[in-house]
Parts: sequence; structure tokens; C-alpha cells
Amino acid sequence: MGLLDSLRMTITRITFVRHAATSATRRAAFPLDESIDEKGTRAAQQLARQLGHLDAAWSGPAMCARETARALGIAPTIADELDEWDFGAWRGHTMASIQEADPTSVAAWMQDADAAPHGGESLIHLISRVGRWLDARSEDGHRAVAITHSAVIRAALVYALLAPPAGLWRLDVAPLSRTVLHSDGGRWTVRTVNVAPADLSAADAS
Repeated sequence: MGLLDSLRMTITRITFVRHAATSATRRAAFPLDESIDEKGTRAAQQLARQLGHLDAAWSGPAMCARETARALGIAPTIADELDEWDFGAWRGHTMASIQEADPTSVAAWMQDADAAPHGGESLIHLISRVGRWLDARSEDGHRAVAITHSAVIRAALVYALLAPPAGLWRLDVAPLSRTVLHSDGGRWTVRTVNVAPADLSAADAS
């Protein structure tokens, strides 16, 4: 491919925004389908000014994602592929309580990407569904935002980087942080990860 062809390539840019904090987020619990809290709503409203021009907006179907989109002033298209990781029977419980009650299941879940001891979704399945959604967007040529969950964003990073599934456990994505992926139609590349709202302007200037 020549230089001119490279310059003409259509670039898709997806900004993943983790939903604002909920009571489960603040307790470090496996999430339920719950609302964002008042502090999280105010923080999302402040972030809205920093997102810039968007051609498209997406959201997972969970209440916390949809409410974050509303606080951002966005009317998104709902995508089931952006829904929270299904934690089955562990939903609403803290990792500490599950670890105490059933350490064998926790160890299996964290060591085997095909395991789903909670009766929900395995890590492999999560990465696969997020990857399918990314591949369907790769040639859009849109500057888009996707409001979703920590696990979904980390799965997107693992998929884009061709990293082993266990790499998901080494990534951190805070509430209302921004993670940006680019695609030239052939592959995804990672531009920014876990950028806090206060740092967004500085990141855009780079």
C-alpha cells in the first residue's frame, strides 16, 4: 500500500466509557442491574463536555450503562454484546465473600478461561462476544462512544491486542474512565487505556 492509499484509509475510533459508579461498584461486589448513584451521575454530567464530536453512540442494556448515557446527554443504540459479564449466582456478592464460601470455584474461574462455576458466562465467551461486536464496527469509519462495563472494556483490549485471555486480570478500568481503540478496517490498535475524566483534555492534545 502506498502513502496516498494509507492517507485515504477509513479510520474507526471507538471510545469506551465505563459506566458511572453504583453501590456495587463502591462495595467491590459482582454487579446487579442497578442504578448509578448520585455522585456518579454528577461526574458523568461533567464528563459530557469532554467527549467531543460523535458520529454514533452505543450502550449496553444494563440500567447503569443506560443511565450513564443519559447523564452524558447521549441517546445510544443498545447492543446486547456490550452487556455486563454474566456472573450468574455470584451477582450482588463481594469477591471476599465468594472466596470465603467457595475458594475452589474462584480459583477455577481465574485459572481456566472456559470455566463458569457461577453458572454464568466464561471468560472465553465474554471475549468472543465483545470481539464479534468490534469486528462488526471495524469498517464503520465512525467516531463513536460505547458506554459499558469494566469487564467488557478489558475484553475489548485483550481482543485488540491478541493477548491471552488471562491478560484481562492484569487490566484496570475505573468508573467513567476512557479507553480508545482505532481500526483501519484490518486491525484494532489501542490508543489510550483507563484515562480518568480529569485527564481527558491532556490526552486529546497528545
